[in-house]
Amino acid sequence: MDDAAGNDSAGAAEEEAEAAGSAEATGAADGAEAAGAGMAADDAGEGSPADAAVDGSGDESVEVAGDGADGVAAEGSGEGSAGDAADDAGEGEAEDSAEELTAEQLAERLVAEQAAMALITALMKLRGVLAGSQLPLEVVGADEARQQQKAMLDQLDDYLLPRLVQLEAPILAVVGGSTGAGKSTLVNTVIGKVVSEPGVLRPTTRSPVLIHHPADADWFVGDRVLPGMARTSSDEPGGMEDAGQLRLVAADSVPRGLAILDAPDIDSVVEANRDLATQLLAAADLWLFVTTAARYSDAVPWEFLQSASDRSTAVAVVLDRAPSETIDDITGHLAQMLLERGLGDSPLFSIQETVVDGNGMLPQSSVASIKDWLVDLAADAEARASVVRRTLQGAVSAMVKKAPPFAAAVRAQAETAVELRTSVESAYDQGVKDIAKACQDGTVLRGEVLARWQEFVGTGELLKGLQSNAGRLRDRLKNSLGNKPAETRDVSDAIQSGLESLLREHAAAAAERAEKVWQATAPGRQLLATSEANLAGAASSADGGSANGAEGNGGWLGAMSAEFPAASSRTVRDWQTFVLDLVRKEGADKKSTARILEYGVNGLGLSLMVVVFASGTGIPKGAQVSAGAGSAVVGRRLLEAVFGDKAVQGMVDRAREDLDGKVHALMDAEFARYLAVLDQHPVDAETARQLTEAARAVEDCT
Repeated sequence: MDDAAGNDSAGAAEEEAEAAGSAEATGAADGAEAAGAGMAADDAGEGSPADAAVDGSGDESVEVAGDGADGVAAEGSGEGSAGDAADDAGEGEAEDSAEELTAEQLAERLVAEQAAMALITALMKLRGVLAGSQLPLEVVGADEARQQQKAMLDQLDDYLLPRLVQLEAPILAVVGGSTGAGKSTLVNTVIGKVVSEPGVLRPTTRSPVLIHHPADADWFVGDRVLPGMARTSSDEPGGMEDAGQLRLVAADSVPRGLAILDAPDIDSVVEANRDLATQLLAAADLWLFVTTAARYSDAVPWEFLQSASDRSTAVAVVLDRAPSETIDDITGHLAQMLLERGLGDSPLFSIQETVVDGNGMLPQSSVASIKDWLVDLAADAEARASVVRRTLQGAVSAMVKKAPPFAAAVRAQAETAVELRTSVESAYDQGVKDIAKACQDGTVLRGEVLARWQEFVGTGELLKGLQSNAGRLRDRLKNSLGNKPAETRDVSDAIQSGLESLLREHAAAAAERAEKVWQATAPGRQLLATSEANLAGAASSADGGSANGAEGNGGWLGAMSAEFPAASSRTVRDWQTFVLDLVRKEGADKKSTARILEYGVNGLGLSLMVVVFASGTGIPKGAQVSAGAGSAVVGRRLLEAVFGDKAVQGMVDRAREDLDGKVHALMDAEFARYLAVLDQHPVDAETARQLTEAARAVEDCT
C-alpha cells in the first residue's frame, strides 16, 4: 500500500474523529495516520492497523495478518520483543521479507489494511454518535443507559481504538479482584519488589499502578491507553495517589512486550474505586483475576467474570490463600464454575495460604507458575497475538450487541420528550378553544359588559327605531352613537375588562392542566422541579426576591406567567384598535355613511365587538332577547343599516379571525415557558437511528 493510500485511510479516520469531538479519538486518528503512512515497507509480522484485518469467516472478527505466523503483533524480526523490530538486523530482515512477497500476497495485505482502516473508521463514527447521545430525562432505565454510554465510550477510548491503531504495543494484563484478595501482594511478588503498596486498612489501592519494562516506557507515557488519566512515575511504591492518576513503574523483571496493571478493588466501598476498576478491566488485553478461597463464590467477582465471558475477554484466574488441606477441592470447584460460565479454557492458578516476608511478599515458589506463564506469554508472539485477537474480537462484538439497547434508550428519551410536549400543547390548545368558544357564545356579554351596552344603546328604543321609518334611522343612530363619548368609553372599558378576565382565567386553567399532566410522570416532575429551581435561583439573586414573577407563584409553570396580565391587556387593546380601523376602512368606501362614521365610529366599533361575541348564539329566543344575544341583534342591525348584510358578515369574520390570532399568540407565549424547560433537556430524535446505522457499519466490518 503506498503512502497516499495510507494517508487517505488515515484522513478518513481523522474526519470521523473530528465528528466525534473527542481528543482521544483524534489521537487515535493520528496513530492511524502514522501507522498507515509506511505500511508498504512493513514486514508482514510487524504490527500496524492493517494487521487488524477482519476475518470474513466470522470465526475471528479481528485477526493479525502475518507472514508465516497467524498473528505476530510486535516482533517483526522474530526476536521476541517489541523494541527488537527497530534494530538494524530486524529492519533488514523486514525489507527482505517485504521484497519476497508475491503480487497475490501484496494484494491480500492491501485488502487487510483497507479492512482494518474501515473498522477503525466505523468505530470512530460510532464513538461520535455515542458521545453526542443525550439522556437528560428520567425515563425508566435512564440511569442504566447513562452508565452503559460511559462504559462503551471508555471501552472505545481506553482499549478498542488504541489497540486497533497500535497492535504492536505491549500486551496489558490488568490484575483485578475483590477487596483484600491480595492483588498488590501478588503483583509485588511477581515483580520481585514492592511497586504497589498493599493496604492494611480498607479501602486501598485508590490509584492504579502500571509496571512495564524500561524499554517499553514510550508505549505508556503518552495517552495511548487510558487517555483520561494523568501520568506519574517514581521508583517508590505507588497506589496511594489521588484517584485518576496512573503511576508508571519501570522494572527489568517485567518481560518486554508485557505490562501489568494493579487495579482498585472491584467491590470497594468507595464508588470511585469500583468505577475505576471497571474501566481498567475494560482496557485490558488480559485479565489476571484474583480471588480467595473464602470469597471465590461471591456474586460481585462472578458478575465481572461473566461479563468477560460474554465479550470473550482473555482471563486467567488466581485462587489466593487456599488452605493446604482443601486446596484441591476448592480449585476443582472453581474450575467447574469457570467451565459452567464459559471460561473453562482460562488458566487457573492457586496459591497456598502462607506467611508473607518483611516486605509483605509471598515466597517466590508460590507464584513461580504464574510468573513463568507471564514470561512465556511475553516471549511467544503467537500467544500474545492470540490473546489480543480474542479480546479485540469480543470487545467489538460486545460493542455491536450493546448498541441496539442503548439506541432504544435514546429513542425512549425522544418519545418521552414528544409526549411531554404534546401533553402541554394539548392543554394550551384546549385553552385557545375555550377562549374562542367563550368569545362567540355570549359569555363575554354578561355582567358589566351587558349592563354598559344596554345603557349605551337603549335596547328597547333602538329596536323600535329599527322597525320604524328608515329615513329617520340616521338621526337616531347619530343621537344614540355619535354624541356619547363618555358612554362609549364605559362600554369599551367594560369589554376590555371582561375579555382580559376571560383570557386570564383560561391561561391559568391551561397552566394547571399542563402542570397536572407533567406531575403524573417522573420526567415531568423532573422538568417542573428544574423550572422551580431556576426561578428560585433567579428570585434569590434579585433584590426584591421576586425575579421573573416568582413571588406568589406568578412565575411557576403551574400558574399563568407574571407577564400575562400586562400581555393580555395589550392584546385586548390591540384588538379593539383593529376593530375600529376595520369600521373606518369599511365606511371609507361608502359615501352615504360618511356622516354617520364621522360621529359614530366608536359606537359602531363597539357594536361590531358585541356582534362578534354573540356570533355563535344563533337567533335569540325568549329570555335571550333581553340578554346578551338580544343586545347583539341590536348591534348587528345597526351595522347592517350602515354597511349592508354582506359587508357586516365580512367584518365580523375578520374581527373574529384577528381576535383568534392574537389569542393564539398570547397562549403560545405561555406554552413557550414549558418548551423552554424542555429545551434545557434536549433530545435528538435522529440519534437513535444514527446509532443503529453506526453499529451496523461496525458489524459489516467484522
